[in-house]
Amino acid sequence: METLKEIWMFLRVRKKFWLAPIILALMLLGLLIVFAGQGSMVTPFLYAF
Repeated sequence: METLKEIWMFLRVRKKFWLAPIILALMLLGLLIVFAGQGSMVTPFLYAF
C-alpha cells in the first residue's frame, strides 16, 4: 500500500493526473499476468484476447 500512496503523492504534487489511467492499466495487466501464471479461474478468459 505504501507504493500506491507514494505514486498518488507524486501524481498530486506534480499535477500529472493524466498518468493515472496508464498506471492503473499497467497494474491491471500485471495482475492478469500473475493470475494467468497460477492456472486460476482467469485462465480461460485470456484466450479471448
